[in-house]
This record gives sequence, C-alpha cells and structure tokens, in this order.
Amino acid sequence: MKDVVGSPQSVLVLGGTSEIALATVRRLISRRARTVWLAGRPSPALESAARQLRDLGAETLTVPFDALAPEAHEVTLGKVFAEGDIDLVLLAFGVLGVQARDETDPPAAVRVAQTNYTGAVSAALICANAMRRQGHGSLVVLSSAAAGRVRRTDFIHASAKAGLDAFAQGLGDALRRTGVHVMVVRPGFVRTKLTAGLRPAPLATTPQAVAEAIEEGLRRRAAIIWAPAALRLTTAARRLLPRRAP
Repeated sequence: MKDVVGSPQSVLVLGGTSEIALATVRRLISRRARTVWLAGRPSPALESAARQLRDLGAETLTVPFDALAPEAHEVTLGKVFAEGDIDLVLLAFGVLGVQARDETDPPAAVRVAQTNYTGAVSAALICANAMRRQGHGSLVVLSSAAAGRVRRTDFIHASAKAGLDAFAQGLGDALRRTGVHVMVVRPGFVRTKLTAGLRPAPLATTPQAVAEAIEEGLRRRAAIIWAPAALRLTTAARRLLPRRAP
C-alpha cells in the first residue's frame, strides 16, 4: 500500500494509548487510513482505544509491546510488517517520571532514560529498516519542546528526549533518498491524562491541536515541527539566556 502524502492507509502506533497518537489516528481515519496497529502493554485502556477506532471504521489490531524489552522488539514488530506494508509509524511512547524523586532514585531515573531513549532507538531502527525494505513510509517521532533547552526542573526526562531528538534527526538524514521520511515533533505542554495535576506551561496545547500539526507536517514532508509553532521562537530565545536555576 503506497501512501498518499499526508494520508496513509496503514498506521502503526508505538505507544497505543498515547492521546496525541490516537487523536492523530482519528484524523487519518477520517481521511484514508483503514488499518491500524496499536502496540503497547496489554491493558483495558489499549483494548478500549482499539474498540473506539474500530467504531470509526478502521480495522484495528493490538500487539504487545514493551519499550523496556528491546530484545523482543524485532520479533514483535517484524510480525506487524510481515502482515503488509506500513505507511506511517507513530513513535509515541514515553514517560515523564517524577524529577524530585528520580534524582535520588537512580534506578527510577534509568527507567525514564531507557523508556524515552533506549527503547525508542530500538523500535525506531527496526521500523525504519522495515520501511526502507518496502521502499516507502513515514516515521513520526514524538520528541518534546523541552529537548531544546533542558531545565533544572525536568532534566532527566528532557535529556532523554534531547537524545531521542538528535537520534531521529540523524536517522532522517540516513534515510534520505530511500523513500522513507522521518519527522520530529516537538510539542510543548500538552493537556493529557499524563500531565493532569501539573501546572500548564505557557503556550499549552491539546492532543487534537498537535494531531492537526502532525497531519500538516506529513503533507509538507517536514523534518521538524513545533506544536504550537510559536514554541520555535520562544525556545530559540531561551537558548540565548544565561543558564540559571528557575
């Protein structure tokens, strides 16, 4: 299945309960998407997400996937690609962690880093190589605006996202002229269940708004998008400021 730019027929979501990814998939189903794979840890939430997408008319399947088990990624994701071409992969898993706790709990900090970076590198490379073999496809990697200027208040999570951001840009360079497109998405504070109870940052946004930006970025085959776009300027300005504790 060759994808029309910005309008894929088949989608694989890594992080199948991600509110941003699901909002994106709903938009794509309203256009052209007909087959969706939701990869994540088995849970009622994953099954509920699959049912909701089926109700929208997409054939939706779930597949067990754990970012912290990279040794199983090749077999798990290989089975998905063996069923047919995948036009779009949304790499949308990640954890925030609890900065104050994780600073004094190295194993917890390592879990944040392994989930957000190591697990993502493993999954991204496997999917990228599969799409290179099929000769087409887009890989969308959810990074974070926090990767642009790591702060005292979230440096464990943000440093892992910064590593992922740099990796995804390099992967995009490596895949030029292969038919595979890589797009890095840098959302700011997104109002989701994951951020419930946290004080919204300036320019806070919603999963639906990020999904709209992702769809537009796919149409343009953009390499990097910010959501909202104004974050690009504010982050650039913050980089010029001297480092200090907030």
